[in-house]
Amino acid sequence: MQTRPLGTTGPQVSALGLGCMGMSALYGDADRAESVATIHAALEAGVTLLDTGDFYAMGHNEMLIGEALRSASAASRERALTSVKFGALRDPDGGWSGYDGRPAAVKNFAAYSLQRLGVDHIDVYRIARVDPGIPIEETVGAIAELVEAGHVRHIGLSEAGADSIRRAAATAPISDLQIEYSLISRGVEGEILAATRELGIGITAYGVLSRGLISGHFTADRQLGANDFRAMSPRFQGDNLRHNLSLVDALRKIAEQKGVSVAQIAIAWVLSRGEDIVPLVGARTRERLAEALGALDVTLDEADLAAIERAVPVGAAAGDRYPAAQMAHLDSER
Repeated sequence: MQTRPLGTTGPQVSALGLGCMGMSALYGDADRAESVATIHAALEAGVTLLDTGDFYAMGHNEMLIGEALRSASAASRERALTSVKFGALRDPDGGWSGYDGRPAAVKNFAAYSLQRLGVDHIDVYRIARVDPGIPIEETVGAIAELVEAGHVRHIGLSEAGADSIRRAAATAPISDLQIEYSLISRGVEGEILAATRELGIGITAYGVLSRGLISGHFTADRQLGANDFRAMSPRFQGDNLRHNLSLVDALRKIAEQKGVSVAQIAIAWVLSRGEDIVPLVGARTRERLAEALGALDVTLDEADLAAIERAVPVGAAAGDRYPAAQMAHLDSER
């Protein structure tokens, strides 16, 4: 398995990480046994970075990872690195009610995550979204205290804008920024990527297949359950969906010419963006994991990259990546 540095202050990690959210929440029902088997298969294949959030199904995802780590081989457990997001507030009905970046809350969230994961430290810890009511310096400072106490190894950020990134980095060393980055979500390019590269901060890219939209497996007639985030996502609605799947058809032609899958070429494109970028693949089954890992063997030359840009130009996607309320919070950071 190839490796990449997680910024200048973070660990060396596998070139692909495993995003585990879909094994617990937001994409419909998942098979627990298959989820654990997929985590085991990822670790055995050399994947080291396991990404989660304490609010994914209200702790379910952390407990799932904890179960997988306990039942994995000793060598796999030793290699595994945990990346945890905190701060998103939920209610018993699954609703969302903001973010909490207060220092006392940061330490409270960490205590519960350590217990659910069954580990003595978290490798990368980050607030899921910048809390607009708390200076980022205070939130990062609290994580820095957890680092000093040995409960956390590295500090990360998530979906932060360039100003917040700079202020956080002036407070404590930041290993990486987790942010959505794919062929149809390129908002990181520009000020944000310029800031992270100037400061030596890596990128862990989530949504590299845009929640399955550009995986090559999503169809216009697919029925989504009420517990599937995509049923409310603007990019998966009506004319937006039909337009976006036409982009996938254009990408499919390039993939077929290279003898690879659409998912593999989409992941390979993110890998091509720089050695400081680690894509997180949201595979929920061993079959999808194997396909994603195949992207590591895909080489894209200049002609390939130019063809991909023509097929899926910047800004070509129809619809926002989140519903309006969530986009408003993200836009406030840009």
